Amino acid sequence: MATNHLTLLLGTIAALVGAGVVYQRAGSRAAARRFPPPGALIDVGGHRLHVKCSGDGFPPVVLESGIAASSLSWSVVAAQVAAFTRVCTYDRAGLAWSDAPSSPRTFTRMVDELEAVIAHAAAGERCILVGHSFGSFLVRGYACRHPDSVAGMVLVDPAVEWLTPDPERAYRLRRAQQLARIGAWLSIVGIPRVCLALLVGGAPAAPRGFSRLFGQTVAQTLNRLVGEVRKLPPSTYPLMQAFWSEPKCYRAMADHLAALERDGEAMARIEPPPEIPVVVISSGAQPPEQIEAQRKLAEASRAGRHLIAGRSSHWIQFDRPELVAAAVRDLLDRDRNLAQP
Repeated sequence: MATNHLTLLLGTIAALVGAGVVYQRAGSRAAARRFPPPGALIDVGGHRLHVKCSGDGFPPVVLESGIAASSLSWSVVAAQVAAFTRVCTYDRAGLAWSDAPSSPRTFTRMVDELEAVIAHAAAGERCILVGHSFGSFLVRGYACRHPDSVAGMVLVDPAVEWLTPDPERAYRLRRAQQLARIGAWLSIVGIPRVCLALLVGGAPAAPRGFSRLFGQTVAQTLNRLVGEVRKLPPSTYPLMQAFWSEPKCYRAMADHLAALERDGEAMARIEPPPEIPVVVISSGAQPPEQIEAQRKLAEASRAGRHLIAGRSSHWIQFDRPELVAAAVRDLLDRDRNLAQP
């Protein structure tokens, strides 16, 4: 009898897993047909990155996203900047429309790929670079390599506290990697696809389910992320839901977090030339010591400015997109004035 029950249980589990795999594959195919890449796919040596440009003008602007974010996080800012110059966004390897990476994720490799994106987007011209959070380290890395190619930088709430994390942050960094890799496995059988549909749809039982599975912290984090995403244009909601139903995005998140843990100290030592103008925008919600550290980044530039976005979360481009666009406009005007005879 016990053997029959075990056989029945295993058979049921196998059937559910099989159904989940079929459901996931069908959802992935449908999403690929429904949401083709709106920009170009450029080869960066073994895989392709998605790059989207709009607007017209000089100098061009390239927007670099946070650690697990994509070009969609710049939707509002890019539209505002496109009104006065050319602006380009892109997706790092494994995120959104870009291919999964063909090589390990390291800080050096990610700057290499940013370099390839800028070569495509700016075609040898000087450009203005905007980096949010983790992305601020990548644009600073590029500026160190090619100072003559950078007309200015806007660093949006740079995550300086994660470069040399204390024990608590180090634990959270490792835990986040574990959860991301679990998410990749679960997405193979369609679980995130179902859960995200419930969360985005406002199902009240979804957070309680996440609490039972992964703990209250994960449930709260997912709710907070959904809340932040809802600050974007509604047209992006189905895209975000589709992307974060795919295993590659969770693997990419884990790889980026691992790169931050491994290469954080090297990133902290990056010091772009002081002649590059820099605007640092801090979230007003950050602790005073983090705002002070961000202020010092601005002071490292001879033409540095430090702004505090009051009433804004870490995602300043969601809460105060006009502030980011205005900082870009100021750098652009400065560069144009210097270029005049």
